Amino acid sequence: MRYFKKSFFWFILFFLTHFICFSSPIQEIKQNDSIKVWLQQAKDKKLNILEKRHLLLKSYNYITNYNKKLPLELSSIAYEFYKLKDTTLFFKINKEALQLATKTQHIYAIGDAHWNYATYYVKLEFYSKGYYHFDKAYQSFIKGGFKKEASQTLQGMASIKGKYRDYTGAEILNIEAIKLFKDLKDYRRLYASYNHLGLLQEDIKEYNKAIYYFHKAMEYSNRLNTRLKRGEYITVNNNIGNIFLKKKEYSKALEFYYKDFKIPFITKTQYARILDNIAHCKLLMKDTLDVKKNLQRALAIRDSLKNKEGILTSKIHISDYYKYIKDTVEALQYAKEANLLAKELKNGRDYLTTLNQLANLDKQNSKKYLDRYIVFNDSLISAERRIQNKFTRIEFETDEYIEETERLSQQRIWILVTSFAGLLVLSLLYFLRVQKVRNEKLKLEAEQQKANEEVYVLTLQQQAKLEEERINERNRISAELHDGVLGKLFGTRVNLGFLAMQMKPETQEKHQAFLDELQEIEKEIRDVSHRLSDNFDSANINFTTILTQLLKDRSAIGNFTYQFDFDKTIPWSEISEVTKANVYRIIQEALQNIIKHAKAKNVTLEVSFKKKELIISLKDDGIGFNTEKKKKGIGIKNITARVQKLGGHLKFISKEHQGTTLVIITPFNTKNEK
Repeated sequence: MRYFKKSFFWFILFFLTHFICFSSPIQEIKQNDSIKVWLQQAKDKKLNILEKRHLLLKSYNYITNYNKKLPLELSSIAYEFYKLKDTTLFFKINKEALQLATKTQHIYAIGDAHWNYATYYVKLEFYSKGYYHFDKAYQSFIKGGFKKEASQTLQGMASIKGKYRDYTGAEILNIEAIKLFKDLKDYRRLYASYNHLGLLQEDIKEYNKAIYYFHKAMEYSNRLNTRLKRGEYITVNNNIGNIFLKKKEYSKALEFYYKDFKIPFITKTQYARILDNIAHCKLLMKDTLDVKKNLQRALAIRDSLKNKEGILTSKIHISDYYKYIKDTVEALQYAKEANLLAKELKNGRDYLTTLNQLANLDKQNSKKYLDRYIVFNDSLISAERRIQNKFTRIEFETDEYIEETERLSQQRIWILVTSFAGLLVLSLLYFLRVQKVRNEKLKLEAEQQKANEEVYVLTLQQQAKLEEERINERNRISAELHDGVLGKLFGTRVNLGFLAMQMKPETQEKHQAFLDELQEIEKEIRDVSHRLSDNFDSANINFTTILTQLLKDRSAIGNFTYQFDFDKTIPWSEISEVTKANVYRIIQEALQNIIKHAKAKNVTLEVSFKKKELIISLKDDGIGFNTEKKKKGIGIKNITARVQKLGGHLKFISKEHQGTTLVIITPFNTKNEK
């Protein structure tokens, strides 16, 4: 009933959180946080297996149903299922976690998923697979800069190598792990690494070096608090005692074994081990006092704890005791039991030890046991070599993978650099091509402008010639009227005067009236002749006439009245045709701007001459503009370019609704100047 209430509570909680998660993005974030809460709750030792499974499945279903990219959470869920011994869900979810982590490039989650696999395979004693996944996990963690996790996976790899007597490889891995543990100040794992180094040196009979490492382990054990330190002292003292035992320094061995009895927090397992080691050491010292009692007592404790590894060690030592007191039957019985247990536990080292005991105790079957010893030892060595080769292959493949990754990375860098350089070269070539086309276009435009100016100069010259011819024609007509027509009229009038003497008085009056009229006609013809020829200088009238005509034409188009004031002393005949052509085009462009933008009613053009400089002022009463804000249009740019070409300068004076004045001052360029 209690379980039903808890299950009902979790069902209601899941329903509410599931419903609320759709209400807003904030609620969705809370739902993601709930996954972490559920995972934390699933680790609570107070909950039973079904309650833990419920929380884990709820987390997993939420991630999969809503397609959440949470590989690390999936990996954590998988590990919790492993702890619940549900290997089916462990493999399924951990595989999904690894795939998602790889897809999303979640470095930590990749390492964590491989670590899960490594833990699983080591537990099943599939050490080669365990080593493979430890190595993969390490590569991910070290790549991501996760020192704590990287160091622990190195420690796991070192432990596996030590089991298969790859002492050099295990030592290298331990030293690498120690470097990381020192950075992390992880004293407990520093203790474990140095202790493992000591055990490795013990196996290869480097006893002094082993003692050094065990003392280093004890040094870091001293830095732990009392709770964490529990058991570390016993292990180290026991290991040092074993070294002195193998060195046959039995008194020193006993000294370290007895130290463990002074520690107040000894477990039953530890107590049994200490008791067994002391009894075995005394037996080697040929001191049999209480040896049998202590050996049997240690065996009884281990048997009650179902500590099979400890039972195996006790039976080996008891067999040695009975052999020492020459009780072959009992010695042989315990040796056989130890042999079967070693085989069951797959403990190769102790299996060889028991075979050696049996060969010495059972003289009739001695050869059989020795043959087994040789065969098993050879097979053990071969198996260890195969496993070591697998480790080497894994490391080689990993190194090869890293080298290949680095090579591909370098290749990508070179491709990027080459591509960038290629793009840069192509861009440069394109820029040069565009610049060349632009320069050619500008050159063509300059040549076109020059040709236009030449054409315009010719036009101005032609207009000047036409104007000159027109003036000459006026002067000729004036002279013809004055000298020819007037002379003939005068002669006719004189002759008619003589005829008046012969006429009647009435006729004479009419005759006189006609003579007076002829005289009046002569006066009018004389006046016309004088006006035609009066004050005309072709040298000074040519360009101003052209400008006047320009103003007249533009005023008709722009619907404005114009006024043209010019200095009559300006020597237009001495000014170069290019200067006059540019002045004409400047005024033409300015008038065009007035027509398009100014909405002017009155326009005034003033041209003056001062200190060998032409001063041109064009003023209108249009809408004006703000000279600071107004952008320069094409017209103003053309005017500016022409003024600069002449070596002059210009100024715009304008305000909104107050009209505009354009002032141009340009040097006086004569026809002889280049």
